[in-house]
Amino acid sequence: MGSTFGRLFRITTWGESHGPALGVVVDGCPAGLPLSEEIIQRDLDRRRAGQSAVTSPRSERDRVQILSGVFDGKTTGAPISLITYNADVDSSKYEPLRDVFRPGHADYTYWIKYGHRDHRGGGRSSARETWGRVAAGAIARQLLRIAAGIEVYAFVRELAGIEIETFDREEIDRNPVRCPDPVAAEKMVAAILAAKEEHDSVGGIVEVHAVNVPPGLGEPTMDKLDAVIGQAMLSIPAVKGVEIGEGFGAARMRGSQHNDPFTVDAEGRVRTVTNNAGGMLGGISTGEPIVVRLAVKPTSSIARPQQTVDIAGNPRTITVEGRHDPSICPRVVPVAEAMLLLVLADFYLLNRAARL
Repeated sequence: MGSTFGRLFRITTWGESHGPALGVVVDGCPAGLPLSEEIIQRDLDRRRAGQSAVTSPRSERDRVQILSGVFDGKTTGAPISLITYNADVDSSKYEPLRDVFRPGHADYTYWIKYGHRDHRGGGRSSARETWGRVAAGAIARQLLRIAAGIEVYAFVRELAGIEIETFDREEIDRNPVRCPDPVAAEKMVAAILAAKEEHDSVGGIVEVHAVNVPPGLGEPTMDKLDAVIGQAMLSIPAVKGVEIGEGFGAARMRGSQHNDPFTVDAEGRVRTVTNNAGGMLGGISTGEPIVVRLAVKPTSSIARPQQTVDIAGNPRTITVEGRHDPSICPRVVPVAEAMLLLVLADFYLLNRAARL
């Protein structure tokens, strides 16, 4: 089912939304990396539901337990296995949906491919699967921070058509929508609550940055750094588009505008004056910040009548009840960080074998 990602720093996630547990196995993490459950939990707490009125009220502590690969506070080089147990499962709301296809969900496509599906919260297609990605991403964050000083952060740039006008990185985790503009954040919260009141949902744009990335990460041709980033981001549930640097805006620019002029800084390093390329040229990092934006669709589960069909092809009208996010954007932020961290950790390790 394509549950594995990466080549040297390789992860495999497992588990379902309403199953007994979720987990991830991380293989290829070098030995000697300081690691604890507390370090991993910091990232998981940012992904957790039930923290405000703009997220799902499902109350999961999402506590991580390290089962293998760490001894005396350091990685051993063996596979690292992480697990969390689902504690607040309520499958009753999904029983009326056992034989129908929810609009916007993977119900039909899973059923037509496999002939069988877990209807409880979407099973494997649920965004709850991203617990394992964020847990693994926390390990990648620790590796990149210690080995190379690389830092990754994300934020909500736009939500329900409301765009940021100012940027204060410290503001991101001060508000429930993870927006760096406090004024825009208030408007975003109001828009989410209004959609929730109307039994609807809203989408937006999440932006991810990686700073202190050394030049030279990535592979030319098929395994370009930006190509793998695109795959990573599009694998996140609800992400429908990805752009890097100026992205689609480049289509409306001239070469004289889009090209990033080279210069040399005071320390003798080659830099670019602008960063329209988003930190990559020819599929390889330039040393400039990597900038990625994700288009996040409105949450598919909405508590208003929708037209659909059942597995026999009969027309049905359904209302999707249960505990759902009126906007998934705030909780995509730590997931997007995790996926970029995983990509960079993999390419960092690959790059160590690229030349003498």
